[in-house]
Amino acid sequence: MAPSSPSPTSPNTPALWPWWALFFCAIGLYFFGLGSPYAPTNGDEMVYIHIARLTAASGHWLPLVSDLEQMRNTKPPLLFWQAMATGDWSAQGSLFSLRWPSVVYTLLSTSALAWMTLRISRQWRTALLAALIFLAFFSTYRYSRVYLTSAPETFWLALPLWYLLWQQSARPENGLATATLPGPPGRWSVAVYLLAGLAMGIGLLYKSFVLIVPAAATLGCALWLSQGRPQWNTFLPIAWRVSVCASIALGVFALWFALDPDPQAVWQEFVIGENAGKLQAGGYLQAAWSGDYPLWQQALAYPENAGLLLPVGLGLCWYGLQAAWKGHWRAWAAKPQATLLIWLLVWLLVFCIPSQRSARYVIPAMPAFAILMALYWERLARGWFVAVLSISAVALTLLARIAWVMHGMAIGSGADLYLTLSLAALGLTACVGGLLYAAWARNSALAATLALYACFSAMTVPLSGVQAGYSQAVQARMHQLRIAVPNGFNGQYERFAFLLAGSTLVPYDAENRNTANLRPDLPPAERLAYLLERFDAVVWLDNDSASEALSCLPRCEVLAQRWHVKSRHRAGEVTLSNLWQPQEWLFGKELLIISTP
Repeated sequence: MAPSSPSPTSPNTPALWPWWALFFCAIGLYFFGLGSPYAPTNGDEMVYIHIARLTAASGHWLPLVSDLEQMRNTKPPLLFWQAMATGDWSAQGSLFSLRWPSVVYTLLSTSALAWMTLRISRQWRTALLAALIFLAFFSTYRYSRVYLTSAPETFWLALPLWYLLWQQSARPENGLATATLPGPPGRWSVAVYLLAGLAMGIGLLYKSFVLIVPAAATLGCALWLSQGRPQWNTFLPIAWRVSVCASIALGVFALWFALDPDPQAVWQEFVIGENAGKLQAGGYLQAAWSGDYPLWQQALAYPENAGLLLPVGLGLCWYGLQAAWKGHWRAWAAKPQATLLIWLLVWLLVFCIPSQRSARYVIPAMPAFAILMALYWERLARGWFVAVLSISAVALTLLARIAWVMHGMAIGSGADLYLTLSLAALGLTACVGGLLYAAWARNSALAATLALYACFSAMTVPLSGVQAGYSQAVQARMHQLRIAVPNGFNGQYERFAFLLAGSTLVPYDAENRNTANLRPDLPPAERLAYLLERFDAVVWLDNDSASEALSCLPRCEVLAQRWHVKSRHRAGEVTLSNLWQPQEWLFGKELLIISTP
């Protein structure tokens, strides 16, 4: 069951330079388009940027500050302190300055898993493969690259496990790394347990105290089972030491209550509202099978987090189930692979307990999934990779078409179009090569996935950056004015703080839901007039990209306009018949309007 480990000096070992080249391209990809408002992210990112901006403006670190009702103590302070330290809160802020620490954390985790894969497999190719697989996971690209991130807790909570894996892979035997814990299992020194507790505590201060449950349970189970055949007389000593380690971590998290001037608000808003609210008092079993967050869906969390590599993730799970059925799982006893499996299983089981479940909750265990996928990459059936290549080819073709249409609409320059089409061509070449030549399928699937991310970032370049924003003259004119701005989701209006810095932004509901007191019930023409009467300016979304006239003319003036990508579509707006015509359903105009005398 264990992966083969030929000698690094074998004459059959392929050249490493293409793997290093692809690895450094992947690193560059994580910085490419990092400051774009269209970078794949969580919908709540702007909520947390809003809290960080207002807390920074308050001049103190605690309490956290927010203008959003019930949206203040929704995350521990370390995430906001990081933004306050690295963010550019000048007149023209930058999303890049808020996001780059997430990439650093992600690259640290990538380095750790690559190093550990090297120790297990003794092959640089497999180590680089593990790193590339981790960076190609959509969960990594989406949640460990932007500001609202899973990268910090993934790094800090994994440190004790990396140390354990380092011990387990210390002595190769018969070409395989086996467990060689010095002394009795779990007999770490007091200093190691102390450092492990501090590391996990920092991870908790980034996300939630609840993460101590899977983190401590994983560490305890891995230490206990690392002896090969579990000995019950070692269970209680290990459990006691890990409990002390967890208590240290919770003590670090408790600093928030000690330092915050309003600990009662922290308790009510974070502990009760944000965490306890995800536990369902009654009807748990029924909801587990037929509710919004069913258990069967959570069971597929790891392949789901793999994104475009989902078929390969399913292939790995199928391969593991086959091996377990045949009894090969016993070969994993006392090996690093056993610790990786424990890591995955414990996190999955713990997050099957809450009534609200999500695949992103197990993101801190995705490094283990990447390592196992790399170790068994060559053993997975080719069909799983063919599925990835087929999906990638369709997606790359559609992105290239969108870029072509954008250029026809005078969105972006010829250089922008050339860059997008070149990246799409590279990705499609990888797809065709992998589909035609069986030996290329596996590596081509990885290259095509990364090319797809790069192609998407290149396609959004004309919609991002300074060239797509409001001119300095417009920004100066809007300075310190009250501007009504659209808000389609919690805190989404915060994005205008990067476009109209120094203005007072007042959100209005852009989707006619019953929120605020800015008359969402009015027809669009009447509502625009209503807003213009009450504010110095209005940012208005005209989702008809072909529209030439406004209902408020000639009593209003359009100072500037930008293109925007529609985030929501009406039923029947996107069909197979118009999928090839994105200008009909993808783009709209964002107009900055003022009243005229």
